[in-house]
Amino acid sequence: MTGCATRSPAPSAPPISTDRDGPLPNPPPDLAKVPDALPRIEPVRSGGPNKPYEVGGDRYQPITGDATYAERGLASWYGRKFHGRPTASGEVYNMYAMTAAHATLPIPSYARVRNPANGKEVIVRINDRGPFHKGRIIDLSYTAALKLDLLRGVAPVEVKRITYAEIRAGLAKPSANEPPPVFVPDTPPGAPQRETTGPATSAQGYWLQFGAFAKLDGAEAVRQRIAEADLGMLPLLTVVREGGLHRLRAGPFPSADEARAQADKLRSEHGLESSLIEKR
Repeated sequence: MTGCATRSPAPSAPPISTDRDGPLPNPPPDLAKVPDALPRIEPVRSGGPNKPYEVGGDRYQPITGDATYAERGLASWYGRKFHGRPTASGEVYNMYAMTAAHATLPIPSYARVRNPANGKEVIVRINDRGPFHKGRIIDLSYTAALKLDLLRGVAPVEVKRITYAEIRAGLAKPSANEPPPVFVPDTPPGAPQRETTGPATSAQGYWLQFGAFAKLDGAEAVRQRIAEADLGMLPLLTVVREGGLHRLRAGPFPSADEARAQADKLRSEHGLESSLIEKR
C-alpha cells in the first residue's frame, strides 16, 4: 500500500509523527457503516486541479467534460501520512471519509469502485490526484478500502465514473447494502425527536441534527465545516432526505449524555449548533 506522494502539508496541518503511511491507532468504530458518497452535480473548473500536469516525466490530461470512464487496474489506499493535509482539491483529506484520488477523473466527481474478488462495491468522491505508480488506477481512503476488503494491500478493482447524465436520471444510487435512511416527521420542539426504525433506516440510538436545508449544497457546506473542526466526526455524518429537505445528522451515539457532550463541545469550541434526536 502506497499513498499519493505529491502533496505537501498546509502550514496549519497537525504534525505527522512518521513518514511511513498506514493506519492510525484506534480508528473510529463501525467504519463499515459509513455511508457511500452521495453523487451530486458539482461544477468542474478547467483550471486548478483539472489543468494538465506532469509527474515523474509522465503527463496527465484530466477529464473536464461529462465523459464516461471505465477501467480495470490496481487499487491502493492512503492514510495517516496525508490525514488532515490538503488534497489536490484544497479540501482536507480525511482517511475515514468516502473519497479517493485519481490521476485524470474530474475534481470533484464520483465513481463506483468494485472489488471483483468479492463483489463488494462502493461510491467514492474524487477529490485528489494519484496514485502515480504503474498499474495502479485509484488510491482509496482508508474507509473505502475497508468496505471493499482491500486493506491488506494493492489489489485489482473495477472503476466506473458516475456521469452527470446518470445522476440526473437517478441511476447513481448506493449499492444494495447502502439503503438510504427513512425517517418519520419531527416531534414538537422542547424534547428529543423520536423516530421509528424501519427496514431502510440506520441504527438505533441518539443523533445530532445540524440543520435542514432546501439544497444539498447547504448540508454539504456544513458537513465540510464540521469535518474541518473535528475530523473524527466525519464518519458519523450523513445527509438524509425528509419532508423535501436535506437534513445533516451525526450518529448514532450510545447515550444521550455522549451526544450532548459532543454537541456542547462543537458549540463552545466551534459555534456549531445542533439538536438531539432519539431513534428507537
